[in-house]
Amino acid sequence: MAEENIFKKEESPKAVLVSVFLKGEDERENEASLGELEQLLKTAGGEVYGVMTQSRETPDVRTYIGEGKVEELKEICENNEIPLVVFDRELSPSQIRNLEKELENVRVIDRTMLILDIFALHAVSGEGKLQVELAQLKYTIPRLSGKGAELSRLGGGIGTRGPGESKLESDKRHLKHRIAALEAQAEELRKNRSTMRRQRDRSGIFKLAIAGYTNAGKSTLLNFLTDAGILAENKLFATLDPTTRKFELPSGEEILLTDTVGFIRNLPTHLVKAFRSTLDEVAYCDALLLIVDASDPEYKNQIAVTQELLGDLEAGSKPVIYVFNKMDNACEEFRPCAPADSTYVTISAKTGDGIESLKEAMEAVVSEGKTKEVFTLPPSRGDLLNYLYANANVLDCDYTAEGTVVTAVVDKKTKGFINKALK
Repeated sequence: MAEENIFKKEESPKAVLVSVFLKGEDERENEASLGELEQLLKTAGGEVYGVMTQSRETPDVRTYIGEGKVEELKEICENNEIPLVVFDRELSPSQIRNLEKELENVRVIDRTMLILDIFALHAVSGEGKLQVELAQLKYTIPRLSGKGAELSRLGGGIGTRGPGESKLESDKRHLKHRIAALEAQAEELRKNRSTMRRQRDRSGIFKLAIAGYTNAGKSTLLNFLTDAGILAENKLFATLDPTTRKFELPSGEEILLTDTVGFIRNLPTHLVKAFRSTLDEVAYCDALLLIVDASDPEYKNQIAVTQELLGDLEAGSKPVIYVFNKMDNACEEFRPCAPADSTYVTISAKTGDGIESLKEAMEAVVSEGKTKEVFTLPPSRGDLLNYLYANANVLDCDYTAEGTVVTAVVDKKTKGFINKALK
């Protein structure tokens, strides 16, 4: 079983956020990360009581922040009845254990644990919940020793523990069995998703993935274009489960649009791995709509983070339309910042401004690489004619003594398939 959520719906606990600036790091980047941590806490249902910052050469091995800051933090928590401390860093199991021992009755979590909690709150589908639980458990096992003395008491039980085995060891063994079971389920889901992708590939329909930073407006855009009816809130990671809908371009051609989980700076590698099967929707698409929040002062850095993660997912070379969203809230001085020779549009998915320009850009990227071809199909190959009607824009069809002469606008994949079949 995964950890219980850090915050219960009826509670709004106060928390102290801790940010450490290490030597050589970009202070502005750290400040932006801290700002995101505040948003993450609010999304999880918590309330920011205060922020503690520190500059250090290197992290303290025991507590990350050192004895003096720990005493200061303890005093703040005791005097103000603060039950939670959140670090904008990934802490080691021993650091969490030492901090909780020093602070007494205060829970200590790190950025990753907070993100995992939000994932647990927002997962809707069975696959999403499975991926969250798997990620939580893999992160929990080495940190069990920091959960309190009750986990290290000796216990007894028929068929559960060996002679003299501690409850902590039993918990770890149970979690490892649970992880193995979840991984088997995840592999089965991965195979199913892979089968679905192959079916989409055989259909020849063009696939556009909506990617970008968390809370950039991806779900709002999909709802506007397709009436998808998915949750779209002004919160981080409001959408975890990918949603695919058909969309008809102005030309009448249908494509598939897929909303994907948002990106964020310092997204832990193991979280990317845990959600690989859903993030692969980005890797297997034909082109990307990269949504950017034009109202966020950090939008340039967010583009950089997104591009880096797309590269990690082997999707960095795909055709991209940069979509600068929330223009209704952007400052007057805003200027789109997209790579040279790239396509970009400015829109508001909330009001609909710029949507027609976006549709034209989508039409162009779908049409790119398509050519008008003439095929002569043997009378016995009615299957190829059906394939062209399903996967191309058939302009003319003439039945002759030599066969069926078809004029159609086709992409490279369809052209190659027909030419290979006619050899």
